[in-house]
Amino acid sequence: MKKEEKGRIIEQIQETIKAYNGFYLVETAGLDAEKTSELRRACYNADIKLVVVKNKLLHKALENLEGDYSELYGALHGSTSLMCTNVGNAPAKLLKDFVKKGDTLPALKAAYVEETVYYGADQLDALAAIKSKNELIADVVALLQSPAKNLVSALQSGATTLHGVLETLSKKEN
Repeated sequence: MKKEEKGRIIEQIQETIKAYNGFYLVETAGLDAEKTSELRRACYNADIKLVVVKNKLLHKALENLEGDYSELYGALHGSTSLMCTNVGNAPAKLLKDFVKKGDTLPALKAAYVEETVYYGADQLDALAAIKSKNELIADVVALLQSPAKNLVSALQSGATTLHGVLETLSKKEN
């Protein structure tokens, strides 16, 4: 591969990483054609970009980006696939589904999510537990709505009780 071509590939990797909020480094070597197609289909459906990269080129791309990715360099060995996502926990959930089926691959090597590095396959549960931006917004909205719902409920039940008392008193007078 010529130097110009390597430079172009490094730039493409950098642009891909910049376009997403986080990325996972995954071991996919050893997957047969059927499992590879299944993984690619699952990634496409979950809006995850899956790219097989050369470790040296990814290393150069990470070095040239702003930020410190040095903790990830140890994971750049063997065959590496890059899973880029805007939803931090989506690839982790996808990988857990493969693990539930009894597959040993794809295996998590490392991840960079929410400006935090997760290293090793044992971090898969922690990554899956991360809430996405939309999930956090939904939680905040639910918390904000809860007191208002309780107030409306109390007022409605109080009105019903008051109406019942007034109705009983009016029947007694007759």
